[in-house]
Amino acid sequence: MSRKVWEVHILVREHPWRRLKTDGIERSIPLVGASKQAAEILVREAIDGVLFNKYCNRHEVKSNSASAALNKWLKPRVPKNCVVHSFRYSFRDRLRAVPCHADMVDELGGPAIGTIGQKYGKGHAGR
Repeated sequence: MSRKVWEVHILVREHPWRRLKTDGIERSIPLVGASKQAAEILVREAIDGVLFNKYCNRHEVKSNSASAALNKWLKPRVPKNCVVHSFRYSFRDRLRAVPCHADMVDELGGPAIGTIGQKYGKGHAGR
């Protein structure tokens, strides 16, 4: 079976300046539509390969500052009590609505509480 190669995607992976919270959550998230266009613009404007150098450089990450800035920007634009992390759950809901296989939802959406059996194997071929 051949692997699907996405033209534009987000790679969630560990870096020397930022670890991942848990093992096994490295993944590739394909981008389409407006998210793809936004990513292409950001990559063209990146400085030293870093998209948001105010919050991250090749030595440290200021994730609390980035999260606070995003939540401040979002506040007048989204329903009350909606925060950046809410989008993770919306993403998972939209994948389920397509319908997308539960294993793929977990693989793209990040760690979820599951059975021990979900930790075995290599994941989807498109990974």
